[in-house]
Amino acid sequence: MARKKHYSAAEEAQVDMTPMLDIVFIMLIFFIVTTSFVKESGIEVNRPKAQQASKKPSANIFIAINEAGIVYMEKREVDIQRVRANVERMLAESPEAQVMIQADQQAKHGIVVKVMDQVKAAGIDKISVSAEND
Repeated sequence: MARKKHYSAAEEAQVDMTPMLDIVFIMLIFFIVTTSFVKESGIEVNRPKAQQASKKPSANIFIAINEAGIVYMEKREVDIQRVRANVERMLAESPEAQVMIQADQQAKHGIVVKVMDQVKAAGIDKISVSAEND
């Protein structure tokens, strides 16, 4: 004679959470992989003020120039002649990259023009110069 097992109502109504956790982890991995991270230039500069300054979409590549004319990319000092190589490397990572130059208001514009020339030589035409709204 076979015995029938009786289950209580709490035992019968369990929900298996494993598939939901799998989906959550897959979504987490998807969002981590597809997120583009903002790379900062690495230094704080005293940007010039402009009355016609407007907000632009965020750039992918930030280049900072301090008052002494020292160029910074990704929180490290870079020689002006090496800006092109660094921009080309970053451009390989994200082909639709835009450049934001954050030059100190005391920086000589000749250095800013040299940096812009290096960026253009690397193949990027979308260059913005950062300014504060007046």
